[in-house]
This record gives sequence, structure tokens and C-alpha cells, in this order.
Amino acid sequence: MTLPTASVVVVSRDRPEMLCRTVLGLRHLDHPAFEVVVVADPPGLAALAQAGLDGPLKTARFGEANIAAARNAGIALAAGEVVAFLDDDAVPEPTWLSRLTAPLAGEAAAATGFVRGRNGISLQWGAVEVAADARERPLQSDGTRIVPPGGGHALKLQGTNMAVRRDVLARLGGFDPAYRFYLDDTDLSLRIGAAGHAAALVPGAEVHHAFAPSPRRGTAREPLSLTEIGASLAVFLDRHAPPGLHAAAIDRQRRAEHARLVRHLGAGRIGPRDVARLKGEFELGLAEGAARPPPALIPLPPPTMALRPFPACPAPMRRLAGWSWQARRLRAEAAALAAGGVPVTLFLFGVSARPHWLRFTEGGWWEQTGGLFGRADRDGPRVRPARFATRLAEETHRLSRVRSFDAPAP
Repeated sequence: MTLPTASVVVVSRDRPEMLCRTVLGLRHLDHPAFEVVVVADPPGLAALAQAGLDGPLKTARFGEANIAAARNAGIALAAGEVVAFLDDDAVPEPTWLSRLTAPLAGEAAAATGFVRGRNGISLQWGAVEVAADARERPLQSDGTRIVPPGGGHALKLQGTNMAVRRDVLARLGGFDPAYRFYLDDTDLSLRIGAAGHAAALVPGAEVHHAFAPSPRRGTAREPLSLTEIGASLAVFLDRHAPPGLHAAAIDRQRRAEHARLVRHLGAGRIGPRDVARLKGEFELGLAEGAARPPPALIPLPPPTMALRPFPACPAPMRRLAGWSWQARRLRAEAAALAAGGVPVTLFLFGVSARPHWLRFTEGGWWEQTGGLFGRADRDGPRVRPARFATRLAEETHRLSRVRSFDAPAP
């Protein structure tokens, strides 16, 4: 199969260091023909230039706190047949883009994959179907499947792991800027389905999402503002749901936000005054969103620039492994290999039952840490006997679903 050419759009604001990490992570994608479009604020663009990462990119300066409008600015520069979207606090697996775009060479107009959470192992977002009242329900996810349009539901495209044919995006007018950061991808999912297009669920197209702090959430994902959540919900319901469903949908979201606030209050991350303030912001947001006029989503023009191929260097993953007390030497070796363009996964095991974490480092290599007897899968037993070689083989095999290694585990 010939894969369609692709443009990867990364939107960034207030996260220059994480933006550099994301761009580093794109170096090892195995897609044969793609470009990278970065839409970022001045500090983000300056960080890329300082790190020497801006040369192969298309860039657009964008400081407004509106992810939908920023994504549209990225689409304007995108010359690929397919436009893929990735957040600035996310890093894809090397096989991500090839797997995500493959169904778009056929009957699907859009595709989405799975998202790993902060520990790099647990599933953050899987297969989800969304309805016109914003209600979500899980979907069966045994391998790639095509979800046809119709029935008042659509496959939910996750904004940090999604791709859409550019011609379809252009006809639909791109993202709706009335959604400043929430539900913009869900709105597009329903509009794609309403236009009669199928979407593909691709579980093997994986992205690691850190859920970094922002002006809207803290380091432990505690909400700092609920205004835009309320506003976007009001906009979404006005666009998609019959009026008779609005009250129930708003009440469902209101109860979900209350439960979330109570959890963070119990953990000591917010105080009682914060709870009252945030609830008030949600209600104010509902009123503000209901007053937002619907924009005229006009078709987008063709790109003004040709595809600028990103100089990726796909190769089998080099595996390094050792004990935690050997970390300094092994990290230096991983850094040297990464600087030379070699993809690396470093396994560091301690003599403990500490749970495992997997992350892409700022130095450009993947690193999994944890106890030899600890669990990787959070649903597994907390303590499990293992020998070093056996555990290394197991972890290598688990990751081989989404990356290839240059040698089998011993």
C-alpha cells in the first residue's frame, strides 16, 4: 500500500521545552513522506531555533489561546494529503504516523489511535464513540476497524492523536474557533460523520501524552478554570443536539465536574473556596458560550507552500539495559546514540517492586524505569518474581507491538 503524504501539525503555547521534546520524538517516524508544521507562540519558536530544530519545519507564530484557530493556521500551511495532529505534551511511537494514515488511503476520511497516559504504559484514551449530546461510550477495539457514518454517533477523534484527509478538512472549513480548547476535536468528529465520511479506529497508532500543566489545569490535573469547559459545552450542544437534550447534557457535565472537584479537594490540591469559584466559572461559561455567534466555516484554500519533507531517520530501535545503579553510564551511552540519530530504548531495573514508567526524555531517547519485581501493567499484580533477562524479554516483547528492536531480547 502506498501511504498518503502527511503533514503533522503541532500546536504549542507556554511549553517551549516540551515542544522541543515533541519535535525530537518525530525524528524516528517511519512514514516515508511527511512534513512537520509547528504553530507556536514566540517562546516556543525561539526554543526550537536555539535547539537547532527549526530548520526542517514549517512554522507559524500564534499567541492566541485558541487551539482550534491555531490548528486552522497549521492546516493553512499543510501540503500533505493527510493532516495529522499532535499536542506539544505528546510524543508518538515510531510507527504512529504510518499506521494512522494507512486507512486514509482507502475508504476512511479520518483516523484516530490510542493514547498512553503519564506513566507511558496505562491507557489514557482508547476507543470512544460520541453522540450529539456529548455523551460518550466505549467501542470495541480489536484491531483496526472502519466506523461508518450515521446513527447520530461518530468515532471520537482524539486531538492529540488524529488525522484527517486535507480535502475533507478544507471542505468543512477546518476546526470551529468557537471551541477555544475543549470539544473542538469532538465537534469535528461529528461534522465529518454528518458529511457522510467514515472514520478509522487504529489501536496500533499510539501516542504518549503527558497531560502537562497549563493555565487551565495544574500539575496533578486539578482544574484551575472551568469557564471554557462550560462555554464549549454550550456551543457544542447548540451546534449538534436537539434543544430537548440540552438540560440533561448540562446536568451530566455539571455532576461530572462536581465529582472531579471533590476528588481534588479530598486530595488537598484545591480548597473549598476554589470549589465554589470553579463551579461559578462553569455556570458563567455556559452563559457566555450560549451567546457566542456561530462562525461562518468557509472552505479553506489550498496550501501556499509545497510539502517540506521532514528529515526523519527511521531505524530499528537500539535496546540498552542495566541496573539502576548503572544509570549514569547507560544514559550517557543513550545520549550519544540519540545525538547520532539512533533511536534508543533504555531499560533501567532496580531491585524492588516499584511500578514501571516509560517516557521520552529531553535528550531524545526512550527510558523505562522500575523495579525488577514491579508491575508495568497497572492491572497486574503489585509484586511478581522475575529474573533480569526474563523481565527484559517481557518488556521488549510488550513494546514490540509499536516499535521494532534491532535484536531480540536475550
